[in-house]
Formats: sequence, C-alpha cells, structure tokens
Amino acid sequence: MKVGIIGLLQETNTFAPDITTIADFAGDVLLRGEAIREHFVAAHHEIGGFFEGLADDGIEAAPLFAARAVPGGPIDARTFDQLVAELLESLSSAGRLDGVLAAIHGATSGADIRDLDGYWLSAVRRQVGSQVPVIGTLDPHANLSPAMVAACDALVAYRTNPHLDQREQGREAATLLVRTLRGEIRPRMAAAYPPVVINIECQNTSEPPCREWFDQLESCRAIPGVVGSSLLLGFPYADVEEMGAATLAIANDDLPLAEREANRLARWLWNHRQGFTARPVPMDEAIARTRQMVGPVCLLDVGDNVGGGGPGDATYLAQALCNAKISPALVCLNDPQAVQAVEEIGIGGSYQGEVGGKSCHHSGRPISGRFHIRGIVSGRFSESLPRHGGFVSFDQGRTAVLESANGLTVITTSKRTPPFSLAQLTSCGVDPRRFRVIVAKGVHAPVAAYRDVCSHFIRVDTPGVTTADFTQLSFSNRRKPLYPFEQDFEW
Repeated sequence: MKVGIIGLLQETNTFAPDITTIADFAGDVLLRGEAIREHFVAAHHEIGGFFEGLADDGIEAAPLFAARAVPGGPIDARTFDQLVAELLESLSSAGRLDGVLAAIHGATSGADIRDLDGYWLSAVRRQVGSQVPVIGTLDPHANLSPAMVAACDALVAYRTNPHLDQREQGREAATLLVRTLRGEIRPRMAAAYPPVVINIECQNTSEPPCREWFDQLESCRAIPGVVGSSLLLGFPYADVEEMGAATLAIANDDLPLAEREANRLARWLWNHRQGFTARPVPMDEAIARTRQMVGPVCLLDVGDNVGGGGPGDATYLAQALCNAKISPALVCLNDPQAVQAVEEIGIGGSYQGEVGGKSCHHSGRPISGRFHIRGIVSGRFSESLPRHGGFVSFDQGRTAVLESANGLTVITTSKRTPPFSLAQLTSCGVDPRRFRVIVAKGVHAPVAAYRDVCSHFIRVDTPGVTTADFTQLSFSNRRKPLYPFEQDFEW
C-alpha cells in the first residue's frame, strides 16, 4: 500500500498588519517529493510522525507537498491559488494512492476565503474520491469548520500546549490510517461547536482550567469503541465564523457514540466557561513584581506574540524596564532596517539610532539611543529537543546584538521568529542566565524552552494584535452569540 503525505500550515492572524505571500512560505517550508522526507523525517513535527508511523507498519510513504509559513496576516489570493494548485498537481502525479495523511493547521485564512483549510481539504477530497481515506492532524488552535470535518475520515489534534507531542500525534494519525486500510476499524467522526472562545492565557494544557478539560478527554478516549478524540482550543485572533472552541470524537463504525462523546466534551466546556476568562497582569504590576523576584524573570509579551502573528517589534516592555532601571534585560526585536544599518558599521562600533516600534501603531515607539554592537551573526540555528511547533531548523535572518549603556541588550533580527528555542539567544553568543529579565514574545510556547533558565514567568497584558483582551478587537464575521462577547444566553 502507498500513502500520500501532504501539508499546508499557517496560523493566520487577521488583525496582523502584513499579508502572507509565497515568499513567506519559501522562507520557511515549501517542498515537494523526497525533500519533504529529508526535512521532516527526524523532526519533532507531525509529518515526522507520519513517516515513523507508516514505516513501523511497513507502508510506503509518498511525500508529495509540504508548505508552512510563520504565523502572520491573511494569505493573499495569488499565493493560496499557487499553493493549492501545486498540492493538487502533486496528488495527481502520484498515481494510485491507498490513503492520504494531511498536516493541517486549522486556522489558515485569506482575504477572500476565510476557511482556507476547509477549502483545500475539500479540493483534496474531490480529487482522491470518497473511497480513499484522508486522515489529518490539527493544531489545537484550529478554528474547526464543518468543511474540514466533512473532507476527512478522521482528525487528530495535538494534546499539549506548548505543543510538544506533535510527532506523537502524527504517529497516531498514521496508525488510524493503517488500521482503516487493513479493515480493522471504520472511523466515524463527529464534531461539536460550543459557543465559547477560550482566552489565550487559559490555553496551557498543563495548568487549570485547561488541564481539567483535557482530563475529560482522556476519559473519553478510554471508552470502548472510541478510537480517537480531540479538543480544539481555537484561535481568537481570526475574524472568521468558525472562531472558537470545538470538540471531536471518532468511534469505530458508531456515529451515535462519536456524537454523544463530542457533545459531552463540548457541554463540559460550556458548563465551566466562566473559568476560562483570563486575568492578565498589567505592565506596571508586572514591573513591580519583577523587582521583588530573583531572576532570570521571563516577561511574556502577550500582545506581541510572534507565534500568534504578532510583528515582533513592540517595545512597550523594553521601554518599561528601562524606565524602571531594571537591568540587565534582554529583548528580541524584529527590525531589518536597523540590522542593515548596523552591518554597515560593523562589530565593535556604535550604532546611534532607533530599534523596533516600526511595523504598526500597536508596536509603540522605537527605542532610541546609542548601542554598542556586540555581534553580527547569520541568524541560523537549530534545536535538538522537542519544542513548541516541532521546529528543528530556524532562520531569523541577519542578526545584530546591540547593548545600551543602561543594561538593555537587543537581539535585532531581519525575520520575524517566534521564541521557541533558547538557541535563538545562544547562537548569537548571548548567555540567557546572565540577565535579570528576559522579554519573550509569546504566551505559552516560550515556556517549553525558557523554563530551563528562568525562575519565574509573568504573562503581561501588553497592547497589540494578540492582546489578552481579544474583546477589544473589531470582529465582523464571528458567530453570535459567542461567550464571552455575549454572556446572557443559553446553549
């Protein structure tokens, strides 16, 4: 038997200032054929799990197409048309396939088509036909749509946030497909859509209240006849109809059982919805707390979460630390203009100018001053351990290490890069342990890497396109009623 492997992934923040283009995919992952195996076979990614799971059962894996871009703004129409055309052409040229494994994000959106995942999965289903099983993986930040569910025989979401089990869930999807191909099971999948948006701060699966919901998931998976189930936390920074939480259950040739369990998991969330309301820490309170703590303290910049589509150049926390004279402090800021200017001066020189705060009005004012140029590096680094996102290789572009007289070190990058690995710092010759405070532009994802060096984490309520208070964003397309936007209704 031969199974095709495909993937198209991007987490789309519809409030982000920039459009995602084909260059963003080419700068991350845009691969065909055996290059996919070379890139992913050893990665902590679900596609690596696809290869491993199929190999364990002696099934031929046919890598066909894989595209991924760093979370950002909506994908432009021309880019999406090109990606889908290449994906479908790769399926067409593969010959006979017994099944398909698909790596799906679930929160991919465009300016014209909001449910891009539902769109391309439906196109895949039409091309391969109804008799070829299609099983996919989802990021738990998916905004699940009925079109995604209808196009697939089964969907498997990661069960951790930070996402550390991606490869494991890829193996689980492969096992489900193999069992289906061998006639051992006949998966029947049901979804439920509780009208709840889970605040991003409440989406750590190892902490209450999310942990209790995932305990319910494990009890579901233990029921005889259930062959899979997933919880979707949703991605609240997408102005789409599907935005919000969802549940999935898969039973062996028993759709009523799947429907019952998907509804039970959804009802649990509805009954406990008030516990999923965040209490973000204001910046002044975060600075006051930091003064009392022994470092390194990690201040999580919630409003400029690069892993959620933030521009990565907001300066609010860095400015607050400078004003409070808390040092030494470290922040990464995306500013290709500053990097170019610094390269013209060279290592050891002084850069008099501005850093950060340039992408949009959410980013604050640039940090102005004189900086000593400590280093200039390629910006390429790797991560050997399982970290959020399953990334192994990173490229943040040409990178400069700048240090001000007041003790602020700025790692200035040419490409937006989420803080998923400490190698982002150490590859620049920076020892994170020497800082009293580190600003990381994320919410939960950085914790997987930064807990090795940081004694404390504070999630800080900063402005931006990933603000903790998403009710302040202007939504035009979301479903109604939807908690907590609306609160006085029954479901």
